[in-house]
Amino acid sequence: MWFLYALGAAACFGVRGILYQWTSQRPADRNLLFVGVYVSGALISLLLNLRAQQPWNGGVQFGVLMGLFSFAANASLYRGYEVGRASVVAFFSALTPVIVVLAAYLLWGESLGFMQAVGFGIVVLALVVVRYGQDLRGGQLRGWQWGTLAMLLYSFTDLSSKQSVLSGASMLPVLTAMFGSGTLLFLGMYAADRMRIRQKASSSPFAGTGKSGAGEEAAPESIAGPQNAAAVSSPVWSAQRTLVWGMTVGLTNIAGMVLMLNALQVGITGIVSAIIALNIVIVLLYARFYLKESMSRREAFGILLALAGILVLRLAS
Repeated sequence: MWFLYALGAAACFGVRGILYQWTSQRPADRNLLFVGVYVSGALISLLLNLRAQQPWNGGVQFGVLMGLFSFAANASLYRGYEVGRASVVAFFSALTPVIVVLAAYLLWGESLGFMQAVGFGIVVLALVVVRYGQDLRGGQLRGWQWGTLAMLLYSFTDLSSKQSVLSGASMLPVLTAMFGSGTLLFLGMYAADRMRIRQKASSSPFAGTGKSGAGEEAAPESIAGPQNAAAVSSPVWSAQRTLVWGMTVGLTNIAGMVLMLNALQVGITGIVSAIIALNIVIVLLYARFYLKESMSRREAFGILLALAGILVLRLAS
């Protein structure tokens, strides 16, 4: 059953990735979007627990760690995309399952059987193949530091999730703590961003005119990255619209976390992490069939490898 939970989590996170991609092309404030995502998770977890009455026991602190690590991982990943090459950052962040399986062996003595090791190797190879880009082949490794940091932080998120399970912590209180702490951190980022923009506006020669130097409404810096360059000229989404949309996207996030924690109850940590990391395949299929982007032979081969790896892991479970 844990295998199906892991696949379900991968599907939820894949849909979340699609929604993130769609939103990245709109003039929405990124930090406020994440506030909505995490607020949604915190509210749903809290409301579900009002009915379930799960105890707030000693393992809840791992939820705070999960929120801290996921916040820092997202921030590192986006910083990498801002200053480095996307393919390089994505390549290093894709190696998260390798760190997780090694750490799980050292921390809890989790080891893989032969067939599980083969399936795990195939899945990791598929992730590397899918995310191995021209920039990396050309030796242009700008941004690898942020990709590596994101890899480690995502690993810490998965390991903290497993530790919360091992400690006997109740799932809904852990998720409430995770999403609550993440909300506060992203809200702090949003407030700091607003303050910085106001300070820049007050020192600008156009201060008080409500216009940017180009004669248009100034867009928040948090949406002015490479992916949003085309969206900056459009009217910026209101705070209410961004927050509500973020809460909608957050439904996929909370569903994925619930399924992941259920998978970690009995599943091997490294294998669960590897299966969930295959959510990138769903995003690739969306890009191919909905966005009509061409798919290289390398990406197609990586998807086939991923399917083969899942099959081997299913037979070994």
